[in-house]
Amino acid sequence: MAQESVQGTSYKKVAVDYFEKRSLQRHAGSWGLWGLGVAAVISGHFSGWNLGIAQAGWGGMLIATIIIGAMFLFMVLSISEMAAALPHTGGAYSFARTAMGPWGGYVTGFAETIEYVVTTAVVGVFTGLYAEAIFNDLFGISLPLWAWVGIFYLVFLAINGAGVSFSFTFAFWMAIISLAVIGFFVIVALIGGNFSLSNLFDIAPEAGGSTFLPFGVASIALALPFAIWFFLGIEELPLAAEETHAPQAAIPVGAFRGMMTLIASALIIFVLNPGVLGASAISKSGEPLLDGLRQVFPNQAIAPLLSLFALAGLMASFQGIMFAAGRNVYSLSRAGYYPNWLSITTAGRKTPLVALVAGSVVGYALVVFLPILTGRDGVVLAGSLLSMAVFGAVISYALQMVSYLLLKTNLPNIKRPYLSPVGSWGAAIAMIIWIAVLIILFLSPDYSEPVIWLAGAFLIGILYFGLFTRNRLVLSPEEEFANSHKK
Repeated sequence: MAQESVQGTSYKKVAVDYFEKRSLQRHAGSWGLWGLGVAAVISGHFSGWNLGIAQAGWGGMLIATIIIGAMFLFMVLSISEMAAALPHTGGAYSFARTAMGPWGGYVTGFAETIEYVVTTAVVGVFTGLYAEAIFNDLFGISLPLWAWVGIFYLVFLAINGAGVSFSFTFAFWMAIISLAVIGFFVIVALIGGNFSLSNLFDIAPEAGGSTFLPFGVASIALALPFAIWFFLGIEELPLAAEETHAPQAAIPVGAFRGMMTLIASALIIFVLNPGVLGASAISKSGEPLLDGLRQVFPNQAIAPLLSLFALAGLMASFQGIMFAAGRNVYSLSRAGYYPNWLSITTAGRKTPLVALVAGSVVGYALVVFLPILTGRDGVVLAGSLLSMAVFGAVISYALQMVSYLLLKTNLPNIKRPYLSPVGSWGAAIAMIIWIAVLIILFLSPDYSEPVIWLAGAFLIGILYFGLFTRNRLVLSPEEEFANSHKK
């Protein structure tokens, strides 16, 4: 294999069967991708977003959600264009590698690793909080949070390890069930007599605040990271490119359908859940939909029983985000940025099980040890992990938008089966907002500490590439494409 050198990096020769041991199987179409995208995100409609109300009140969170929703739409359209032109499993890493070289590719891919590994841990915590509340109400069963999270990690490792066909089928039906649960909540919230617009504004204004913005205009900025939770994960679909039939057509269609579904669902939940429970109460809840059902069905076993179905949304995201974490680690390992053994796939179902296990071990360790190190547990732990996940996400998002702009400028003639209707201006606006959110994360009085710790780990990860793996790269499909299109 030819040796190449790019930006101070070099490539090593690999065995003839290297890629045979790291192959994937194609299965999905546009609706399968829709299911994966919605499943990956939908837990953010069941838990997590509500913590933003504690930062900015309902009105401030509304403005933050509108801003972030628009930016996600711009970003998804931009990513769809890049994914159609570069249909590789690497996703964000692949785009940045082609646009900015190995260093840009690694930094972007590593940020996405943080996003998905930590997001899986966040979803695990919220799933554990829901499971504890439901099983305690129904059966008197109570377990420590770390035990619930451990159980769910094992379950979803098994599901993701069962093969791509089962993974996509599971994600699709979990997305359907989750949306049905939200639809049921809409009906009972509206006919049960508990919904009131006044509940949206029951937080007492501070000095200089108002009923709509109880903590002032500046508080909108602190709500932006939590608004991201409504949509975080929909951008993962390019990671399934090598497991999708006709990805150039399927990814843009599946991503747009998923984004429209999530916008509608987010607006419904954002209005009805606090409209039933009250903005003040929901801002502190670890299981807001369950608390909303309790409000509609007081003193009855039906609320926790119905919330067993609500677990579907959290379980859907656990599986969907774990899928993304596995494919991200797999692609960076296959290209040599991470240890090569992480990208070996199973012989029969061609699943990147080693990468899935590695990401799960790191995510579960965060759930176990972060409370010990910080004293944060329960909802506060979830909020801390959420901020850490958003840290990785917004770095990856901003760099993907930089990649889009560079690819438009430097490689205008590559084949683009799909073109973003918002073009370079949409990507540029999204890039600016993601950079702003990154800065805001360090200014949050409640969650800046874990973000600062993670920033230190991020710098260590970049140093790892510079010292150990930059001269051990492999000409994977992402690398081959990037090197063949060097200016």
